[in-house]
Amino acid sequence: MYDDDGYQSYCTVCCGGREVLLCGNANCCRCFCVECLDILVGAGASNSARNLDPWRCYMCQPLQPYGVLKRRHDWSMKLQEFFINDNGQEFESPKTYRAVPAEQRRPIRVLSLFDGIATGYLVLRDLGFKVDHYIASEVCEDSISVGVVRHEGRIQYVHDVRNITRKNIEEWGPFDLVIGGSPCNDLSIVNPARKGLYEGTGRLFFEFYRLLSEAKPKEGEDRPFFWMFENVVAMGVNDKRDISRFLECNPVMIDAIEVSAAHRARYFWGNLPGMNRPRCASGMDKLELQDCLEHGRVAKFGKVRTITTRANSIKQGKDQHFPDLWLPDVSNMGRGARQKLLGRSWSVPVIRHLFAPLKDYFAYEEDLDLHPLASSNHEAEEI
Repeated sequence: MYDDDGYQSYCTVCCGGREVLLCGNANCCRCFCVECLDILVGAGASNSARNLDPWRCYMCQPLQPYGVLKRRHDWSMKLQEFFINDNGQEFESPKTYRAVPAEQRRPIRVLSLFDGIATGYLVLRDLGFKVDHYIASEVCEDSISVGVVRHEGRIQYVHDVRNITRKNIEEWGPFDLVIGGSPCNDLSIVNPARKGLYEGTGRLFFEFYRLLSEAKPKEGEDRPFFWMFENVVAMGVNDKRDISRFLECNPVMIDAIEVSAAHRARYFWGNLPGMNRPRCASGMDKLELQDCLEHGRVAKFGKVRTITTRANSIKQGKDQHFPDLWLPDVSNMGRGARQKLLGRSWSVPVIRHLFAPLKDYFAYEEDLDLHPLASSNHEAEEI
């Protein structure tokens, strides 16, 4: 969870602290409270840290004990296990489908709810899938403009998800893939005025659940059907459990930092094959911010700590620099509008990782000359 300056909102050790010290490493977002330093590292440790400029936190310093603090060699894996583990709820494994013989595979039919800038369509096309039709529910006119301009009218927009009826689903379907990520404003614990799952925009999750139920194959229909729901990791425990209870599965936590130049940890619920499989960067993934910038531009940071809807949230470090990001123009869209679209978009490399196994079920262009995905900054290229 990050604050307005891109740093963690709370102490790395105790998740609290009234006064915190920020790490001076431009690629680190951690902070430690003075109480933890004085108790765990040693009396006066906080004063010593204050006198250092820059001060590097204990996760960035050499691997050795600092008082009773010692960095684990497997800390990253343990952190992921903490978010992935949910022993409080047990669900049946999702139904698995046999791979469809190549000659029987047909183009995929997609229903995308809260579509944003059509990252789902972009990834399907870049993976080479033949898309029969792609129905997108989206109310943001800027997002729709991006989809219309970039994909030349190949997406059918149907506007507000709340106005979609069972009859619509029957007319547009049947669907092979249902995807969506409802707004996180009222779910994220970063928002002190959040209303939770059952009020405000949080309730839109139930629209996804309703339409997912309508789109699922009827009794006796034996065909591959897949779905995916995405939302923020920093949500209340009860909200996460309620979402899991309705969707009847636990989420997988994926951070885009593993395959891109930006931190973006998200929960994904669904029945896509291999959602839990290890993630590794491909040769075309851009893992450093410098790799994403145009020739002649120099990045001050290795990774973007967070991509949010607020312009001041991308200020990084004690000296409050803005990272060098360039957002191409679409329909004379202003910088602020484009920033908001990025804050609400999905990470292309992560969605590519999740969608790739669908090639065993649906038709795709085997000899298609694919344009390499720009990976971590592909969302920016879209707008």
